Amino acid sequence: MKVTTIGRKVSLKDAFLERVDNKLAKLDKFFSDNAVATVTVTVEKKWQTVEIAIKDRKLMFRSEKSADSMELALDDAVENLEAQIIKNKEKIHRKFNGYAYFDDLPSTDEDEDYEIVRKKVFALQPQSVDDAILEMNMLGHTFFMFKDIVTEEINVVYKRKDGKYGLLLPE
Repeated sequence: MKVTTIGRKVSLKDAFLERVDNKLAKLDKFFSDNAVATVTVTVEKKWQTVEIAIKDRKLMFRSEKSADSMELALDDAVENLEAQIIKNKEKIHRKFNGYAYFDDLPSTDEDEDYEIVRKKVFALQPQSVDDAILEMNMLGHTFFMFKDIVTEEINVVYKRKDGKYGLLLPE
């Protein structure tokens, strides 16, 4: 796995970079040699946040954790990634024809199919991004799907944890 480490508002020390490599090395067995991991460390006043994104073929895993130190945040993020893999191991194994190695992972009771408990159908109104955000906020939702008035493509706006907004665009 190729690992890229980025520091925002912080210079990362060699000891931390080595710790990142060691922690992610234990996840290597789940991914092909072409997997790419991006580790982003951000320092804010009292918190240090570590975000790990691993992309391999069509598969994407992401974890973001904050703690008093970047080492603790890294440990929590790697633990979270491993838990995601264990929880979804059967589905991943089926989807990718068994290329990931799962033999020594513990079994979980959650190896069943996903259950859709509600379906909602609604007409998409052509609107601007600003109008979509306004409507999302008025509904009290954290995301909103709409048809862009200019491109006529289906887009999604969402509210981020930091209070700002994101926009998902089709490729």
